Amino acid sequence: MMPAVTHPLWPLYDLRLTTGDSQLGELVLRVPEEAELPAFVDLASRGIHPAEEMPFSIPWTDVASPRRERESYQFYMRTRATWSVDDWILTLGVWLDSEPAGFQDLRAQQFPALRTVATGSWLGRDFQGRGVGRLMRQAVLALAFDHLGAEVAETEAFLDNPASNRVSLAVGYRPNGFTRLLRRGVRAEAQRFRMTREDWQARSRPEVAVDGLEACRELFGAI
Repeated sequence: MMPAVTHPLWPLYDLRLTTGDSQLGELVLRVPEEAELPAFVDLASRGIHPAEEMPFSIPWTDVASPRRERESYQFYMRTRATWSVDDWILTLGVWLDSEPAGFQDLRAQQFPALRTVATGSWLGRDFQGRGVGRLMRQAVLALAFDHLGAEVAETEAFLDNPASNRVSLAVGYRPNGFTRLLRRGVRAEAQRFRMTREDWQARSRPEVAVDGLEACRELFGAI
């Protein structure tokens, strides 16, 4: 018997990924409801990276307050308003022991045909360096490979973002060349990574409980 759907118009609100370990605690990833977004916007405003660094190709953290908070809110709402089977971004809030910690996204274009996903994320500075980034990436990869029928996952990060690159290698991505991106108007080198379903299945990984998927499976174009 399928669990009750509490958000029939937008069942992605019922999708929930749960993982964690005895040292870190419980990690929950789910789509925040509108009333929960301000807590994450405030978390980002308290800092994600040193001001002299920029890990994002779109430097959204450079935008002054309150425009930054407003545009962040608009972005998260826009990912829902523009969702389609052939172009989607699943923006999951990350809670560590019920405390907002950051965001993890999983996105795809023409997923029914290409079976390829990409990831992106950010963490509040108080949650960095504790293994949260690795676990939240593994959680969405479990969703993609084990439940949605993905065959390939891709990601990239600037060469001077070693923390992100270490996470990619630690969870099983393989280096896949380099690319050039503009960052704050200046050209910068980024490392690309790629993982296949076979790479994922060959590695040890944490248990991830996925709840509420059946009601929203068609939104992903999942197998």
